[in-house]
Amino acid sequence: MCGRFTRYLTWSEIHRLYRLTLDWEKQRNDEPNYNVCPTDEVPFVTAGENGGHKLHLGRWWLVPWWAKEMPKAAMFNARIETADSSGAFKDAWRTTRCLIPADGFYEWTKNPGDDGRDPWHIHLPDHQPFSFAGLWAYNKKLDVTSCTIITMPAAAPISQLHDRQPAILDPAAYDEWLDPSTPGEKLKPLLFERNIDSQLRFYRVGREVNSNKAKGPKCIEPVNPL
Repeated sequence: MCGRFTRYLTWSEIHRLYRLTLDWEKQRNDEPNYNVCPTDEVPFVTAGENGGHKLHLGRWWLVPWWAKEMPKAAMFNARIETADSSGAFKDAWRTTRCLIPADGFYEWTKNPGDDGRDPWHIHLPDHQPFSFAGLWAYNKKLDVTSCTIITMPAAAPISQLHDRQPAILDPAAYDEWLDPSTPGEKLKPLLFERNIDSQLRFYRVGREVNSNKAKGPKCIEPVNPL
């Protein structure tokens, strides 16, 4: 799963991943967020006009276009195994895919010493920015734009921490993922074969992150294991 992530790099460092064309998209001045939580508003990117990309803002907890009320079930992740068949996600899987910019995320393990939950900060080498593969929707009735992160079975090195991981796409695969005309049968192989999850690194951070109220750079400071 992916239940918290970070976006602490400057927007100018992050938006280099995309071909944004409008001034407001390129000149954002987002505050660093060291603990992005489900239901927070986040930026996400879709295919744009003339080969460009388009920036949107939306709730991190998918609200399907057909929903008549805000969903109570956890919708911040979509499992790759069922995203193309689940009633909640299949329409977005087919036509409204997106990229969600980040520079890290968290996972937890159980500490054998005290049974507490130990958080780990997971990132690319040199804390480079990256994109989660995601889905998005606009619900006209509720006037809500929203998104979700695709998750898949974990491979090394994240399998040391958890049996699931988010799909982090190779930038060379962005356009194929975002293109609504990409055939459905190519999408799952794309996520399995063109992700960069094997490059991830991780280290322990303080248990303050266990609270969704934790903020600031202390969230990603390394700590020694108990």
